Amino acid sequence: MTRESLLVFTPSGRRGRFPDETTLLDAARQLGVDLDSVCGGRGICGRCRVEVMEGDFPKHGIHSEAAHLSPIGPVELDFAQRRGLADGHRLGCTARLRGDLLVDVPAESQVHRQVVRKEALPLELEIDPVITQHYVEVAAPDLADPSSDLRRLLAALEQQWDLTGLDVDPAVLPGLQAALRAGDWKVTAAVSNPHPPVLARSGGVIVSVRPGFQDYAYGVAFDIGSTTVAGHLADLHTGEVLASAGAMNPQIRFGEDLMSRVSYVMMNPGGAADLTAAVRDCINGLIGELVEAAGVERDDVLAMTAVGNPIMHHLFLGFDPIELGGAPFALVTDLAVERRAADLALDLLPSARIYVLPCIAGHVGADAAGMVLAEGPYRRDELTLAVDVGTNAEIVLGNRHRLLAASSPTGPAFEGAQISSGQRAAPGAIERVRIDRTTLEPRIRAIGDRHWSDEPGFSMVPTGICGSGIIEAIAELFLAGIISPDGVIIESDRTARVRRDDRTFSYLLWEGEPDIWITQNDVRAIQLAKAALHAGCKLLMDHMGTTTVDRIRLAGAFGSHIDPLYALVLGLVPDCDLEAVGAAGNAAGTGALMTLLNRDKRAEIEQVVRTIEKVETAVEPRFQEHFVNAMAFPHRIDDYRHLAAEVELPARAEMTGARRGRRGRTG
Repeated sequence: MTRESLLVFTPSGRRGRFPDETTLLDAARQLGVDLDSVCGGRGICGRCRVEVMEGDFPKHGIHSEAAHLSPIGPVELDFAQRRGLADGHRLGCTARLRGDLLVDVPAESQVHRQVVRKEALPLELEIDPVITQHYVEVAAPDLADPSSDLRRLLAALEQQWDLTGLDVDPAVLPGLQAALRAGDWKVTAAVSNPHPPVLARSGGVIVSVRPGFQDYAYGVAFDIGSTTVAGHLADLHTGEVLASAGAMNPQIRFGEDLMSRVSYVMMNPGGAADLTAAVRDCINGLIGELVEAAGVERDDVLAMTAVGNPIMHHLFLGFDPIELGGAPFALVTDLAVERRAADLALDLLPSARIYVLPCIAGHVGADAAGMVLAEGPYRRDELTLAVDVGTNAEIVLGNRHRLLAASSPTGPAFEGAQISSGQRAAPGAIERVRIDRTTLEPRIRAIGDRHWSDEPGFSMVPTGICGSGIIEAIAELFLAGIISPDGVIIESDRTARVRRDDRTFSYLLWEGEPDIWITQNDVRAIQLAKAALHAGCKLLMDHMGTTTVDRIRLAGAFGSHIDPLYALVLGLVPDCDLEAVGAAGNAAGTGALMTLLNRDKRAEIEQVVRTIEKVETAVEPRFQEHFVNAMAFPHRIDDYRHLAAEVELPARAEMTGARRGRRGRTG
C-alpha cells in the first residue's frame, strides 16, 4: 500500500495528504495552491520555486524536514548552475514528497501575485493577465500519423496543460511550421484567455507560437487624450512597467477641441478616416519608442488596452463620431470592445489582442471608466469627487451607494493650448511660479531643472509655460493683487512688469528668449475653463443632494500636477478640506494598465459602468448658473485664510474687500 504524507502550503494554509513521490507542483494544482509554471513541469522556467521549512510547526500540526523530499536531481542541478537556486529552495515540478512537509510559496512564484506601483500603477493589484504562456513538446510528424502540425500542437496543449477547446488566430498559422521546426518540436504557445478559467480550463485563442522555451511577454496600455497620448509598456508576468512615453495628439491639426474635430468630419468627406489614421500613426510611433526604451521586440507585445473620451474612442476604433456632435450624443457602442491588432492597423503582431474599456455615456468615455476603476469610489463609503482634467473634463461623484458622472467642456487651456506662451509639459516649460507680495518679482521653476530661478543652480532656459504653471501664475498674480477678483490684470505702480497691451495689461513672467507673458486673454481662457469645470462638479452635487464632498481626486496629465491649494484658491473644484484633495496621477491610464494585467478587472469595470447615472450638462439649466457664479477669482477665499502662512494670502482686510467686490455671487 502506497504511503501518504501530509503536505501544507503557506501562506495559503492549504493542506492535504498525497502519495509519496507526488511532485509538489502536482499537489499544489490538486489543492488549488497558487504556484506558477510556464514550462509545464520540465524544470526550465524556475517559476515553481518553493522554500522548504524545517522544524516543528504546532500551528499546522506538522514536523517538516528537507529530507522529506527526494534528493536534488540532474534537472535541478542544471537549473541551479544556469540560473541559481537559493539554499532551502526547490523546484516544485521535480521535488517529490517523501514525508510530512511544510513549504512556503514566495510571492515571485505565485501566479496571482500582488504588486504595488507608486507612479504608473498606484494600486495593489493581483497579476492575472489575459495572455498566458505554455511550453510544450509536440510530437514530430510521422507517416503513420497524418495529423497536421496544428492538430498535434493542440493535442500537446491538452495533454500537457489540460487546455481544451482552443482556437487559433489565423495570423499564427503561416509561421507555425517554421516555429515548430526551429524549436525542434519544442515551442511556447501564448494563449489569450479573456475570461477567468473554470476548473476545466477551456476556450481561449492561441495568439503566438515561438520556438523553444520563452517566459516573457509584454503588453501596452494607452490613454488616448484629446491633446496628449500616453502609453506604458508592462511585463505581463511581473506587472512591472518597463517604459512610458507620450506625445501630442496629431489630431490637433484638425482642431484643438473635440467639437472642432467633429466639425471637420462633418465638412470633409473622408475626414473621419484622416483623424483615425492620425491617432493610429501616433500610437504606432509611441509603441516604437516604448519597445526601444525597454529593449524588447514588437512581436513580443501580445496585448494592448486603451481608454479615451468618446470621440477619441470612436476615432481610434474607426467609428464615425458625427452622432456625438449633437443631442442625444448617441454612441456606436458603450460596451467594451475587443479586436486584433491587424483589425486596427496597429504595428504589432497581427494576432495581438486589443481591449478598449467601455464608455459610460455620450460625453463620458472609456477614460472616465479607467479613472473609476483606478480610484474605486464604488468601493468607498466617503463621497468622492474624481475629476479627469483635460480638454473635456470628465467628472464622477459618488461612493459605494451611488455614482453620478458628467462631462464639462473646459477646452485645451489647462494643457497649455490657447495660452499666449503655452506649451505642453516638456523640458523648458515653466511648471511652478511664486510672486513676491511686496516687490511683485517672480520666481519660476521649469521642467528639467530642480532649482528655482533665484537659486545658483538654475540653468534651464524657459521656453513657455504648461498647464500647472499657468494655474500657479494666475493664482499668484491674484494673491499678489495684480489680478482683480473679476479676473482683470490691474495696472500697478509697484512694478515695471505690468505693461499696457493695447486696451488691457499683461505681466512679464520671464524676460529672455523668448519673453513669457501672462496676458489678459490668458486669464480669460483659464477663467472660462475653471468655471466650466467647477460648474460640472456643482451640478453633480446638486443631483446627489449634497453641498460638500469628503475627498477630491484630480487626475490626468494636468490634474495630477496641479498644486491642490491653487486649485482650491482659483475655484477649479468645489471647496473641500485641503488635506482631502490629492492627485490621482494618470488614473485613466492606470485603469487601462489594470485591465491589461488582470482580466477580472475587465468584468469589474464593465459591471460598474452600467450602474453610473449620467448627468448631461448641455441640457441642465443650472449648469449656466453655476458657470456664471464660478467665473470670478477666487471661489470663497475666506475658506483658505488659515493657509495664509503657507501661501502668503493677502491680509484679511484685502480678502474682505475682495468678497465685497463680489457681492451677489454665490459659492
